[in-house]
Amino acid sequence: MADLQLVIGDKKFSSWSMRPWILLRESKIPFTEISLVLNTPEFFEKIKLYSNAGKVPVFVDGDLKIWDTLSIVEYIAETFPEKNLWPKEKATRAFARSIVAEMHSGFTDLRKNLSMNLAEKLHGRSFPEGAWKDIRRIESVWKECLDTYKGPFLFGKQFGIADAFYAPVVGRFLTYGIDLNPTANSYIATISSLYSYKEWMDGV
Repeated sequence: MADLQLVIGDKKFSSWSMRPWILLRESKIPFTEISLVLNTPEFFEKIKLYSNAGKVPVFVDGDLKIWDTLSIVEYIAETFPEKNLWPKEKATRAFARSIVAEMHSGFTDLRKNLSMNLAEKLHGRSFPEGAWKDIRRIESVWKECLDTYKGPFLFGKQFGIADAFYAPVVGRFLTYGIDLNPTANSYIATISSLYSYKEWMDGV
């Protein structure tokens, strides 16, 4: 297999980059990181080498370039089936894909009002009702998963794609000091203590 590459943006801001990055790191899949500083002339020039979409992340496997986060993790899961990045059981896998797709396409009020900024602590801010609705929905997703599959990760004892997709939310909640239920707080502690999460934070 050719050297795998992942093109990412600033670790402080790029939640989309964090998802495949932490999945690869936590799954011990070797890859080369190519980091670009977002919204600079250099970024807009260099990203053309990897994707006509002009966005990060981009996953490179030889001549193949994949530029959507969900497509990237699906490709990784298919390329490394022994890593069991999705749950093995069909119904559980469907549920996992549903909550990943919900994060991929939803939670617009959360994204708008709790923007990704892992370098700061922005506690004490007020948020509109829509943002709190998104926060409580994520809280309920985590609780349902952890109650059903017994943790410490969303679908049991192994870190998987669903955890990778919600890892940036962990960062957002820590940045803004969001008050959550004990189950959610326990999950935040689990994710933020991972070596891969800490390594990402070291690069912020």
